[in-house]
Amino acid sequence: MRTTTEQLERRLGKNLEPLYILVGDETLLIEEAGDQIRAAARKAGHSERLVFHVLPGFEWERLTQSAANLSLFATRRIIEIRLPSGKPGAEGGKALTALAARLPQDSIIVMFCPQLDAATLKSAWFSNLERAGVVVTTRAVDLPVWITARMKARGLNPESAAVQLLAERVEGNLLAAAQEIEKLRLLCGPGTITAENIENAVADSARYDVYALADACLAGDAPRAVRVWSGLRAEGIELPIVLWVITRELRALAALSLDLESGKKPEQALSGVWERRRPLLLRALQRLGAQRCENLLRQAARVDRRIKGSLRGGDPWEAILDLILGCVGAIPTFLSTESRI
Repeated sequence: MRTTTEQLERRLGKNLEPLYILVGDETLLIEEAGDQIRAAARKAGHSERLVFHVLPGFEWERLTQSAANLSLFATRRIIEIRLPSGKPGAEGGKALTALAARLPQDSIIVMFCPQLDAATLKSAWFSNLERAGVVVTTRAVDLPVWITARMKARGLNPESAAVQLLAERVEGNLLAAAQEIEKLRLLCGPGTITAENIENAVADSARYDVYALADACLAGDAPRAVRVWSGLRAEGIELPIVLWVITRELRALAALSLDLESGKKPEQALSGVWERRRPLLLRALQRLGAQRCENLLRQAARVDRRIKGSLRGGDPWEAILDLILGCVGAIPTFLSTESRI
C-alpha cells in the first residue's frame, strides 16, 4: 500500500498500521511524517521507543531479536529502523523479509529510507515490506506554494515578493525554509511579512551577509565587495558557501544572456526573478557581457578545485577575492594573486 506525506495525517486519523516505510530525500517532510506516526502511536498506547541506525557493520540479529521479544516493561513499542544507504545488503534483506512475515504484535515499526532506485523498489525485501505495511513517499514540492501555506499555518501573511525572495534564499532546501519561517514568526509575530522582513531576518546570522557580497558583485561596487569579503573571512564563513553564492549569480547572468540572445524580451527572461533584483541583473550583464560571464564561471570552477584541494597553489580566500574583483571589473580576471601583489 502506498500513500504520500500529504495524505498521511488523514490516514492516521482512521487507523494505525503495524509498519510504515518512509521513502524520500526531502528530510523535513520525511521527519515530520515520522513525528506524525509517533504521535499517533503514543496516542494509541505505544510509549516505548527503540531506534536502530543501520550503518556499516550493523548486526541485524539485534533488530530480529528485539522485534521477536516482548517489551521488558510490558508496554507497546515504536521500533524505528533508519537505513541511510537504502541498501540493507543480503543479510539485511533476509532480516527485513523475515520481519515483514512476522510483524511483532506489540509494536509499530517505522523505517526511514532515502529515495530508492527502481531496482531497490522491486527487490524482494522491499516488496515484502510494502505488502505488509504502508510506503509513505514525498511528492515534488512547489516551493513558493509550500512556503505560503506553511507561513499562513503559523499566522503569517506573506506578500508574494516575500515568498519569492525566501524561495530564492533557501534554494529549494525545505528544512532551511522551515527554520527561517520559524525565525520570522518569532521576530515579526503574526501579520504581514514583506520582502524587507525577509531581507532583514533570513540567512543573516553572520555580521556580513553572503548575499550582500553577491549584490555588491552585481552592482560593480568594488569597495563594498572587498569589505564584505573581508568580513566573511573574519567571521569564518565556509568557503564553499561564499563561492556558491557568487557562482549562482554568474549562472543567472549567463542564462539571462542566452534568453536575450534568443529574442526574449527582458521582462520575459526575468519573469522568475524578484522584481527589485531585475535592474541589478540587467546592469551587471551590460557591464560584464556574456563572454566575460563565461570566463568568470570557468574561473569559479578553478576556485572550486582549489578549495577542494585538487588544484594547488595560493590561498583559496585570495582566489575568491580575485573572482570578486573580476565580477566588479576592478582588475582583469586573468591576473593571479601573486601578480596583483
